[in-house]
Amino acid sequence: MAHETRPKLIDIVGGANQAREARNGREPGANQAREARNGREPAANQAREPRTAANGREQPRTADVRRVWPVAVASHVTDVVARRATLTRSLRLLSLFRYERSDPARFYDALAADTATMVGDLWLAGHGEPPTGRTLLDVGGGPGYFASAFADAGVRYIGVEPDPAEMHAAGPANAGAPGVFVRASGMALPFADDSMDICLSSNVAEHVPRPWQLGAEMLRVTRPGGLVVLSYTVWLGPFGGHEMGLTHYLGGARAAARYTRKHGHPAKNNYGSSLFAVSVADGLKWAASTGAAIAAFPRYHPRWAWWLTTVPLLREFLVSNLVLVLQPR
Repeated sequence: MAHETRPKLIDIVGGANQAREARNGREPGANQAREARNGREPAANQAREPRTAANGREQPRTADVRRVWPVAVASHVTDVVARRATLTRSLRLLSLFRYERSDPARFYDALAADTATMVGDLWLAGHGEPPTGRTLLDVGGGPGYFASAFADAGVRYIGVEPDPAEMHAAGPANAGAPGVFVRASGMALPFADDSMDICLSSNVAEHVPRPWQLGAEMLRVTRPGGLVVLSYTVWLGPFGGHEMGLTHYLGGARAAARYTRKHGHPAKNNYGSSLFAVSVADGLKWAASTGAAIAAFPRYHPRWAWWLTTVPLLREFLVSNLVLVLQPR
């Protein structure tokens, strides 16, 4: 089914630029033709770099930017999310982690509801309205654990997952999940530039060798003024080792070997192949380099503990999961 769905979806989103040109009274392909006349290669099928000063590209003038978050609104984003960041919420979410393998539906249903609420709050803070009717791309979404929660919020859900086993990991329980599901890599998303309103990646960046390439792709496919939310597990935090437990503090390779000896097989999240060391500092540095950063905060901490994100070294051990919020310009 994934093989049949993917070409159809790519055709739909790949034609977004031509449709937009036609609505504006231009012939489809006008942008490419104009680039060719100016001595540039048409960029239709090229992965565009994030629009930042860091890569040397000219920044759009303020008057050219449409539907972007005002500075005052951007500074207000964390306050909006913080209203729900209570100790009760933190304890409830953390207590559910023990069910991730024994009862995944229980764990992911709760995480999905919390994630949809967080994304809804972030969108509301930037646009003054809920994300109803918007299109969200969930990068590394597995079998679509989050699909129903976003559908309940009126959001159009598209899930991307490269691993066919993960796409069917939930079995019949999630077979009827609403939305569209595409088998593809988050490192090279098969979608047109500026084709999504919201791009989300939850607990995926630590599982790819080049997490910031993933982030760059998320920025590329999200329209100016849209929303990118990249949340990942911090390596030196208490959950960094995943099923290896706290043995990751002995070192990733040693923890992986220890797990294999104990269980007779490698961990699913195996250090060096499907699990990598990603730090808070790495994420903050990358987000700042894009010129699109809006906010960063610990995902599971109560608001009064968010200050930990600002303290080098300490944050690497005490921030279990970091949320990066970006808005393409």
